[in-house]
Amino acid sequence: MLQKSFLVGAIATLVTLTTACSTPNQTASNSGTTNPTESTTQPASNQPVTSTQASATVARVGEPAPDFTGVDSNGKTHRLSDFKGKTVVLEWTNHECPFVRKHYESGNMQKLQKAATGDGVVWLSVVSSAPGQQGNVEGQKANELTKSRNAAPTAVLLDSDGTIGRTYSARTTPHMFVITPEGKLAYAGAIDSISSSNKADVSKAENYVTDALKAVKNGQPVSKPTTQPYGCSVKYKA
Repeated sequence: MLQKSFLVGAIATLVTLTTACSTPNQTASNSGTTNPTESTTQPASNQPVTSTQASATVARVGEPAPDFTGVDSNGKTHRLSDFKGKTVVLEWTNHECPFVRKHYESGNMQKLQKAATGDGVVWLSVVSSAPGQQGNVEGQKANELTKSRNAAPTAVLLDSDGTIGRTYSARTTPHMFVITPEGKLAYAGAIDSISSSNKADVSKAENYVTDALKAVKNGQPVSKPTTQPYGCSVKYKA
């Protein structure tokens, strides 16, 4: 009888322990479940992006461009919403990438920058290369590159943690985005139609950024709002 009572008690204790150990795991699993439909249909937020928000806030053409805060090569803080009422170009860059060099060594990128900023457009070059990765620069080096290449961006944003880059799903250098004065993303994709690193191809290519800026200026829809970007992969922090 004593043995039977002991056995019943042991079984009850085992059940209790099993339940206690399994319940938190089950709860965690349930709380982590997401609805794929919701994640792809939610409109982009207009709030500034922080590191913890980056994975949940995604830029989509035709929708409000996600706000963000970034620090430039001179230590000045910029917020996308500060430029409301102006067209904004985002250019992902990596000075060591041959596809980027194609457009800078040919003078193509500088020409675009000067034409755009001369027309009142805000041009933000963004460096999302992580420390120790190809293309990562600090402020002084970024300024030296701007000067030596005769570049003319409004500012060079240093995004070494990749927050801004991941928010805009920037995949290559270069990867270009055009935002309307109303704050909507009008274009995302390649700089032009020839995906090579050959400088001789620049003059033969259709420049998608120029086309997008013209359309936005004239209040017209961009004929090719999305294209396949080409270039080196963005060297994000692992």
